[in-house]
Amino acid sequence: MQTTYKPTWDLDVIFPGGSESEAFHTYVTTLEREMEYLAGKVNDFIPAKKNVNMALLESIVDGLEHTMKKLREAFAFVSCLSAQDVKDEKASVLVGKRSELKAKMDAIKTNFEQKLVSIDDQTWSELLKQPNIEEVAFVLDENREKAKDLLSADQEVLINDLAVDGYHGWGQMYETVVGNMNVAIEEDGEVTAYSVGQAANKLGNPDRTVRQHVFDKLGDAWSENANLFGQTLNHLAGFRLQTYKHRDWQDVLKEPLAINRMKKETLDAMWGAITNHKQTFVAYLQRKAELLGLEKLSMYDIGAPLTEKVETSSYTEGANFIVENFQNFSPKMADFARMAFDNRWIEAEDRAGKRPGGFCTSFPDSEQTRIFMTYSGTSSNIATLAHELGHAYHQHVMNDVNGLNQGYAMNVAETASTFAEMIIADASVKNAKSKVEKQSVLEDKIQRSVAFFMNIHARFLFEQRFYEERKQGMVPVPRLNELMVEAQKEAYCDALDTYDPNFWASKLHFHITGTPFYNFPYTFGYLFSLGIYAHALEKGSSFEEDYIALLRDTGKMTVEDLAEKHLGVDLTKPDFWENAINLCVKDVEEFLAL
Repeated sequence: MQTTYKPTWDLDVIFPGGSESEAFHTYVTTLEREMEYLAGKVNDFIPAKKNVNMALLESIVDGLEHTMKKLREAFAFVSCLSAQDVKDEKASVLVGKRSELKAKMDAIKTNFEQKLVSIDDQTWSELLKQPNIEEVAFVLDENREKAKDLLSADQEVLINDLAVDGYHGWGQMYETVVGNMNVAIEEDGEVTAYSVGQAANKLGNPDRTVRQHVFDKLGDAWSENANLFGQTLNHLAGFRLQTYKHRDWQDVLKEPLAINRMKKETLDAMWGAITNHKQTFVAYLQRKAELLGLEKLSMYDIGAPLTEKVETSSYTEGANFIVENFQNFSPKMADFARMAFDNRWIEAEDRAGKRPGGFCTSFPDSEQTRIFMTYSGTSSNIATLAHELGHAYHQHVMNDVNGLNQGYAMNVAETASTFAEMIIADASVKNAKSKVEKQSVLEDKIQRSVAFFMNIHARFLFEQRFYEERKQGMVPVPRLNELMVEAQKEAYCDALDTYDPNFWASKLHFHITGTPFYNFPYTFGYLFSLGIYAHALEKGSSFEEDYIALLRDTGKMTVEDLAEKHLGVDLTKPDFWENAINLCVKDVEEFLAL
């Protein structure tokens, strides 16, 4: 008898009791004690240029690994609580606690890393070769190099402490406001209030009048709160720019590139290759407009289905489709996905009160993950579910890796997720039962390329230009709208007839405090995963272990070194990117032929 999967997650198996969990309260209390103990060890660590207390250094490194795992566990639980019910006030209090814990941990790490700078280079090189240090040498060396670029330990600790109620406070306010927003949508003569996440799901309706109505109502909701979100965005950017100024960092891309362990040459090569191929995707957008009987698409038409009847699948059907097709590429990946569905690691229920969007978060101490999304049965929902399972599998294969080497960057995290999504997209095309169905699923696949090459590019262009203007002072809402539309027109080669001036307000990624420029890593991950996918098709059954080996290396090398080691390619040159984009171009050519 076939299993019916529940679309709600089980958090009680980790900490029972939700936001009132006594077990979680005890866990956090223990964590704070461990952090105090670790802080004391770091204070006692006073290395000279050529003389280092090796036993204490090893003890600190072990303590960092242990404490960071527990901290990530606590962070993940709070993220899940605040996402599943935005009106949970106790969860909101825990979000504030999470920021406090982060500030404390950042202070400990800053103090330790600054002390590493005082060790001379030759002594440091010898230390990295020691048996108990060698395993995490890359991460320690990376942290030491970054510390050379920072202010004094006292100043950096002050920045971290002020960020709790300043920087992170603005991000939390944004999430609170969005969580309480309602979008009034008229359906069959009745008006229903939806969360922004539920309303956004309706933009895939085959009826253009419905899409336009939903788009307009969403626009009204974002415009109504635009002054609040303008404050959020300006103050987040202002905090970053002030920090950069005091550190004497001139380029706003310095931090996001360092976070992603990526060279500027790689970023430029990627965007350059994409720009060279944009006209192919413009041809797709024009053809889609013709098929829909339009002169040009509007922003709300890009994701529109080409047929009146939109095929939907139940949550269980979507789950089984994913497991079955993962199996063809990697039995281990399929087994993992099945386990995630069986053990209810996924919150996918379509209900009000949830945060919009989707994410995957790791509980490294419990060696589990949790996935959050809103599933309404579309092929796009199945792709999102596969995407998040790709993230979860990435963490799964790293569970036994040293905790300090589990901190892989966003761009390679997005590689694992988009690789999983690619498997499902290709399977959907191959399993199509008719020309019409094939055209529909192929078009769904191309939409992802358009998202990564045009939508994400617009976000990147907007953020670059916004930061330049923000250096001169606050950027008012009308100007934010102008910047957004200008970036969209450029990124889409002016192929649309209406754009989304409110996108800077509606996209959570612009308001996330953990990572500036939360955009280009998605495009990197998409194209890098295409390179891996081509490699997988070539290697066949022997690919599975190669893929696991690549994932396990993601936390301890630059992306350029990762690509060189596992794929034999140079990411700073356009060749790799051109080859990956050509796979997407072939999809468009096939679609146009159909």
